[in-house]
Formats: sequence, C-alpha cells, structure tokens
Amino acid sequence: MVIAYTPGRDPIQGSQSPAGLARTDNPAPFTSAAKTFLRVPFDAMREQYASAVRAGLIECSLLASARFERKLGELERVALGPWARGL
Repeated sequence: MVIAYTPGRDPIQGSQSPAGLARTDNPAPFTSAAKTFLRVPFDAMREQYASAVRAGLIECSLLASARFERKLGELERVALGPWARGL
C-alpha cells in the first residue's frame, strides 16, 4: 500500500481528515523509480568502461567488451534479482 498526500482526505474512508493522506493502490510509479535508482551504479560502470576505451586506457575490442558486459550483467542480476533489467 502506498500513501499519497491529498489535502483534507482520510486515507481509509475518503472523508475530510486533519492528516491529509489519501490511499493509492498503484505502486507502479514507486517501483519504476526504485528500479531506475538501483540500476544507476551499473550504468555508471558501463559508462566508465566506455570512457576508458575512448581514452585509450583499455583496448578497443569487441570480445573484451562482450566479456565485460556479460560479467556486469551477471553481477546486476545477482545484486538486483527480479529488479534487474533483462539484458
């Protein structure tokens, strides 16, 4: 159950209340925001790898890139479980 602020509404009965909270049964926006937030470190690692390749610190190789992505994808699936993106 997600509680959203609505001025003057009781969360249970929908009547006026001093608390001013309304009940929202749709957790989709919260879930989407949480998934996005949890994926940020993995996206940052991908960006760092790409930056290192562009700077010439890492060899530009399709095989190395594929290995990196596979390992990072596995790490993401282990760390986030069902919230990991399906790569």
